[in-house]
Amino acid sequence: MHDDTSRRELAAVAAALMVDEGLEARAALARARQRLGLPARVPPPDPAALDAAVREHLALFHADTQPRELAALRATALAWMQRLAAFEPLLGGAVWHGTATRRSDIHLQLFSDDPKAVEITLINAGVAYDAAQARGLHGREVPVLHVAVRCEGLGESVGLHLWVNDGAARRGARLPDALGRTPRGTADEVRALLAAEGAA
Repeated sequence: MHDDTSRRELAAVAAALMVDEGLEARAALARARQRLGLPARVPPPDPAALDAAVREHLALFHADTQPRELAALRATALAWMQRLAAFEPLLGGAVWHGTATRRSDIHLQLFSDDPKAVEITLINAGVAYDAAQARGLHGREVPVLHVAVRCEGLGESVGLHLWVNDGAARRGARLPDALGRTPRGTADEVRALLAAEGAA
């Protein structure tokens, strides 16, 4: 029973870090475990429990501001998806799943059999970026281009991360995740979400 209580505490603290500091789930769980002083034998919360904790934290502490911030980030994401339409962008992460706040970054999965093509597009547009490598779709190491972009709805810059996959990686990129959700959305789907939010 103690472990169950500890897992709930771990989920709650990690959720707060994800929402309030914009941490990714793995980093948030690691910091929450350290903050709570939990032993390694306490298993992490499952994805459904962590997602529920994030949504509970949003409802308790960010209900007045989060919908507007989410819409602003989705609008910025859509603008960049349109700019990068040649690379068949898919939006993932908190901005897609609806749990983003102004602390959240935008993550786009791009697809190109020429790994330098995205960089050339940014260079030609005069967009500054930092390049790194990270484990992306299907567990493969891929280039990730980090860009600071203006989010008009928030009146500030936000992080945009462009994950550059080869064309074959698109297969399976929209298979359901551990919660049975579509893990990434197309520009048309993001546009539909914004339209629905506007109507509401």
